[in-house]
Parts: sequence; C-alpha cells; structure tokens
Amino acid sequence: MALKAPKNVSEILLRRKLAEPAVLAEAEETAREANMPLEKVLTENQTVSPDNMTLVMAEYLGLAPVSLLRFTPEETLLKSIPPEILQRHRIMPVARFGKTLTVAMGDPFNIMAMEELHSATGLNIVPLVAKESDVIETIKRAYANEEQHIDMEDVMQDQDAEMEYGTVEEKDDQNLEDMMKDAEDQPIIRMVNTILIEAVRMRTNDIHIDAQENYVRLRYRIDGQLVERPKLPGTLRSAIISRIKILADMDIGEQRIPQDGRFRINTLNKMMDVRVNITPTIHGGRIVMRLLDKNALFPDLAALDLDRQAYKIFSHAISQPHGIILVTGPTGSGKTTTLYSCLQELNKIDVNIVTCEEPVEYQIPGIIQSRITPTGCTFAAALRAILRQDPDIVLIGELRDTETAEIAIKAALTGHLVLSTLHANDAPSTIPRLLDMGIEPFLLASSIILTQSQRLFRKLCPSCKKPATPDPDLLALHKIDPNEFDGSAVYDAVGCIKCQKIGYRGRASIMEVLPIDDDIRLSIMQNEPSDSIRDKAIKNGMIPISKAVLNKVKDGTTSLDAAVRIISSR
Repeated sequence: MALKAPKNVSEILLRRKLAEPAVLAEAEETAREANMPLEKVLTENQTVSPDNMTLVMAEYLGLAPVSLLRFTPEETLLKSIPPEILQRHRIMPVARFGKTLTVAMGDPFNIMAMEELHSATGLNIVPLVAKESDVIETIKRAYANEEQHIDMEDVMQDQDAEMEYGTVEEKDDQNLEDMMKDAEDQPIIRMVNTILIEAVRMRTNDIHIDAQENYVRLRYRIDGQLVERPKLPGTLRSAIISRIKILADMDIGEQRIPQDGRFRINTLNKMMDVRVNITPTIHGGRIVMRLLDKNALFPDLAALDLDRQAYKIFSHAISQPHGIILVTGPTGSGKTTTLYSCLQELNKIDVNIVTCEEPVEYQIPGIIQSRITPTGCTFAAALRAILRQDPDIVLIGELRDTETAEIAIKAALTGHLVLSTLHANDAPSTIPRLLDMGIEPFLLASSIILTQSQRLFRKLCPSCKKPATPDPDLLALHKIDPNEFDGSAVYDAVGCIKCQKIGYRGRASIMEVLPIDDDIRLSIMQNEPSDSIRDKAIKNGMIPISKAVLNKVKDGTTSLDAAVRIISSR
C-alpha cells in the first residue's frame, strides 16, 4: 500500500523524532513572527542538524537527496550555465543526460531558479535536495579564481521591507483573509524577495510584472531597454500582487482602481526606495516598481562625464547669481539626474536652495524640498510660497503652464537662480515654446541664460564589444555622411555574462547646450523661429545632439545602432 504523503515538514520531523512537539511549536511561532522558513529556524537554533533537515526536505518534496561533500563539478557543465544563476539561486549542476540536467539545490522551494535555469539552458531540469552550505561551498570552490564570484551571504541576508507610505481606498467584496494568507506564504515571500534582489543585482531601473491569462510576465528595464525574465506560474499571480500591495501599504482588497505606494528595501549593501504603481487589468493587475538608489546620484556636475565643451558651458551657467536654466528632453532622458547634480554642486552652507517637485524622487540633505499635489499645492502655488522663503536658488520640477512659467521668469529677474525642465524637442525649440506660452520676448531675453537638451545613450560593454563596419543602408536611412567614420574604429554590441548578454553596460548623458549670448537674445526679441536660432547657435559653436552622439560612436563608447536611436528620436 502506498504511503500517505506528509502534509507538512512538521509531520515528518515528529514522525522521525527529530524534534519534540513543544520545541517544534515554539519554532513554528518564531518562523511566523520573523517571516522565516521553519527549516531555517530549526537549523539556526540547532534543533535539527543541516544533514537531517536535508533528508526531511527531500521526503517532503518527494525528491532524492544528494551529498556534495566530495563532489567535483564537471567543467563543461559549469561553462554551459551562467555563473550568476548558480550563485544567486544556490544551484550546482550534477549531471546531464541528453536534454535532462540534474541539479543539486540548496533551496528546493525556489521555483524561479528552475524556470530561469530551463530558460538559460533549454534543458529539462531535475532537482535534487542538497545541504545549502555544501552547495555554497561547492560554488565557491568552482569559481575561486573567477572575477564573477558573488558573496552568497549578501544574497541570503534578510530583505525586510520598511513601509513608508501608501494609499487606502474603499474596500471591495473580496475574501481578504484568503488573500492575506496567500500573500504571507513563505514561497511567495521568497519569490518577491528574489525578484527584488535580482533586479538590484542587474542594475534595473524598473520592474514590470504583468498578469497574463496563464502566466505572469516578468521584465526588467535595464539601461532603458526591457529585458525578459523567466515566466512565473499563473496560479501565483494574485498572491504576488497581494504581497506587493502589503509591502507598499496599499489596500489589498481594492482591485478596481489604480494604486500608488512605496516601500524600502535593504539588499546587497544598498538601501533603496521602491516606488510602486498597480493598475487593474483584465487578468488581475499590472505592477511597475521603480527602484531609486540615492547612492547612485552624482555628487556634482563633473561626475556626469560630459564632453569638455558641454561641461564648461553648463558649469559657467550654474555659477551665475541669477537667471533661468532650462533642461529639456523626453521622459527618462536623465533630466532629474542632471538637475540634482547641479544642486549637489551648488549645495553650500551659505546658500538657501528650495525645490518644488512632483514627486520628490531623492532626498538631499541641506536642501528644502516641497512635494506638489494634484489638488491644493500646485507648481504655481508652491513657487509663490517658495519665493517668500528667501531662496537663493529655486528648482521647479517642470514648467507646465503659463502661470508657473511667468512666476519662474520673474523670480529669475528679481535675483534668483532658477532651474527647471520643459518639454521641447531640442535646445533652440525651448525659446519658441516659452514664447507660445505667452512669455513676453523682452522678459525671456533678459532672464534666460542657458537652454539644454539631452538624451541617454547606451554604453557598449567593454568586455565583449567587437569591431564592426557601418551599414551603408543604415547611414543612408539616417542621412549620415559615409565618410563620417573614416579613420575611426566603430564597434558593435555582442553580449556576455558580465553584461547579462545584452551587449551594453550602463548609460551616460549626451547634451546639446545652448548658452544665451547677444545674438540669441536678439533672435528672441525678434521672435525668430527655432531653425534660425539653431543655425546661429551652431555657427557660434553649439554641438547638436546628433553630432555629439556620433562622436561617441567614433571613440568606441557606443554603437551606431544605439546612436541612430537617439538621432531618429529627435
């Protein structure tokens, strides 16, 4: 007669007489309160030995146990799997037979590990249960001389999320007890933690979790591009959404309207704010989480790694006692980073800096930062109040309307240095845009000292980039002179383990900087079109973005494919 499968780990421990009932009950209570797996509590307090716990977990999951004490992995197997997958998920390949790969797992509950390993290798994964410390030690031995070694203690540290604020809306007629129970299951907690840890490790800007009909789609936006990750089981989509709602202090029962919230995580020696938006969809919901790392902010303008001319002009502009500086570019072009870099350079003890932003993405010590709200505290209202706070420098998140623009111009004329952003296609177009908003030409000409347009370009991975020949059809399509790259080495993206097989690693700003000189002021007074202003600016030495990004191709920093994306977006 077949044996009845055990309902839980506790049942096996009691049957094997590995733990007393009272001790086990106390451990279960500790696990619930600390949000820790029961097996981890029992091994850490030495109630159950790691070897015995490995056998218990194998029985519970119906898997075979394996010892790695004297195991030496095959080199060919190790080379066939990206090392970061083995290190992150505590996996060691044991053997391969045809299309089947047998692996030892330190955490056999890790569903994402098997999905990711299957996606990376194309093989069917058969798991074995091994002692976690043995797996970690075997990985360390295997990559002892590799630069890619990762400290597994960082991965294993607790990722407790500290709630900051959230929104609470009216309740829905849902079974909240079941939703809360699902969200607090240990596998769900581990899965969400794994997603966050992996995203931080991969330098992700945004995490996209999309509930589909039969699965959950997971993507990371890395250096501006969405990267597909292994699919998550569709049966877990409600629990995943509920877990993230709990972390972000949202209403877990509300599924009819979008919700915003945020929480904080401490992982891999980084303290990061996570901004969350959840929008209802036909399959349950879509989550986008933006990861904000305050330590990634540049300490000053020089750290932006601008070209020499752009840095010189920009540095001179922010040193002026009054006037208005406008940074333009599409969403996600790094405008906020540029402005914050300026503020950090200007942030001195004898300078009063006040900002009004929507939202306040990064908190900078020593600067007074105000948050704009949809009702009540608008940009115009906040700016009026700020000007009564005796500021030396004012940052306005965006000039959205005529009223805000007029107040900003008057503030610049009355002795304040004003920094702000504006939506315009390029630096010369900023001037006609403000004139169209109703700003008088003589006021604009007297107050504006610099306009700038910027984009972010993707930097080639230095470890795998390869020499390439420019595609003549691509050059013709974007009207690039075929002789532009004569005498220069052009490189293309390849992809390797160090860059997550993307071919690019990191981004940098490319700028078109227009200082307002007497010629440009005369053009403003005469209400000349942007094309005329552009021609004058280029004649006076302004480097257009299209030219600046091609210079980055010629010096091997980026590829022609990445450059034409910027050229075509203008």
